[in-house]
Amino acid sequence: MHLLDDWFDPIEAGLRDRVREFIQAMIESELEAALVRPRYGRRPKADPENADGPSAISGYRHGHRSRSLMGTFGRVEITVPRARLDTAEGKTTEWKSSALRAYQRRTKQADSLIAGAYLAGTNTRRVRRALSAVFGGAISKDTVSRVWRKVKGDWDAWSARSLAEVPIIRLILDGTVVRVRLDRKATTIVLLVVLGVREDGQKVLMAVKNMGGETSEAWRAVLDDLVKRGLRKPELLIVDGGTGLEQALAALWGDVPTQRCTVHKHRNLLAHAPQRLHEEVSADYNDMIYATSAAEIEAHRRAFIRKWRLKCKAVADSLEEAGDRLFTFTRLPVSQWKSARTTNAIERLHEEFKRRIKTQTVLPSAETAAMLFWALLAAGQITMRKVDGWQSLAHKLADKPIDLAA
Repeated sequence: MHLLDDWFDPIEAGLRDRVREFIQAMIESELEAALVRPRYGRRPKADPENADGPSAISGYRHGHRSRSLMGTFGRVEITVPRARLDTAEGKTTEWKSSALRAYQRRTKQADSLIAGAYLAGTNTRRVRRALSAVFGGAISKDTVSRVWRKVKGDWDAWSARSLAEVPIIRLILDGTVVRVRLDRKATTIVLLVVLGVREDGQKVLMAVKNMGGETSEAWRAVLDDLVKRGLRKPELLIVDGGTGLEQALAALWGDVPTQRCTVHKHRNLLAHAPQRLHEEVSADYNDMIYATSAAEIEAHRRAFIRKWRLKCKAVADSLEEAGDRLFTFTRLPVSQWKSARTTNAIERLHEEFKRRIKTQTVLPSAETAAMLFWALLAAGQITMRKVDGWQSLAHKLADKPIDLAA
């Protein structure tokens, strides 16, 4: 064990030296660009015909100062150059590096690691012990608390941000169940999640909140908050078919085309059929939903209704209950059908979220659960790609839905 320690110590020291050299070189290069000359270089001569040229930005160096920076590579001591820049008023101002912010003591990666451990339900003391090996024992309880306050501030700012300039054209809405600790007891809550699709096809998390359940009042509160912050009326809504959500959307945007998730409806049909008929119901349903044209879907739907009215009326009634909202996707270009007919985009988020918290049987609080969902996306641990068929999103929905006559 001692031999391994002796071998790794110089490697770690060499890595920190390289990190220090890289950061210092980056800051030095930034200062040279600000002064328009290298270290020990002469100041550019004034050019009266070019007032905005190099002579317009000038100043002088005045020593260095030491800064301590902590990252996933451990703690390093950095020598940061100092300088003063001339202003238009004939005075000077202290130069500030954009690469290393004032009072910055940790890298973003270090903050993300600390915040992630805390959000997962570990208290400040345990975070300090758990990450001491990573940071060479340089992390304190106060550091964890400061990082947490920063994350909490970012979360509050994100939750209150303006949506007036966000070009959202679709909303995908669904809830996910999470186990949390309330009043020292483990219980389940429902996080209400709203995913938006921008005009360029990129998916964006719009809201994630614990409102006590999936009632119409809870969903309406979430939607009203989005509208209050400037969200424009979307062109299409994609939902799972929950009663509370449907009622809230009908009261707010009753005229917006809505797509019922075809996967959720498939589960409904199977719930109305005996086990021995599940395979046959699935085959007929898939032939209908995954047909390649609206005309084929109409034909398969008529055949489905006629067959299952006789064989298992509850299945036919369940399909008819969804009406044309199950086939809204047929009003879009075929290239968009895959992304528009289900809530799979938001379901994948739920799966990724639960996969990352599966070692935590119970999260510490309801607010922490919502923050962790957001933080995994904000930190880039969960990424979202553009929706399929985004190139044709400029096409508006056709006016005529499919013919539902059986």
